[in-house]
Amino acid sequence: MDIAITVSVIIAMIIIGVLWIRLLNGQHDERIAAFRYGDAMPGVRRRSRKVRRPSGPAGSPAATPRPKEPDEGAG
Repeated sequence: MDIAITVSVIIAMIIIGVLWIRLLNGQHDERIAAFRYGDAMPGVRRRSRKVRRPSGPAGSPAATPRPKEPDEGAG
């Protein structure tokens, strides 16, 4: 009789632990989804780049050089 009570208490504690861990994982997942990972942490500096990259995508007008226009007054 004592063994059955002990086993049932252990099984009940395991079930309570599993449910509690699932609840905490759900709350943690919500916090992760709401947090912006692109921002630097306070007090931590980002490393500066040695070479400056263009701000636009590769095919944008800001990244491609414009051809020279002919002088209007010459001619």
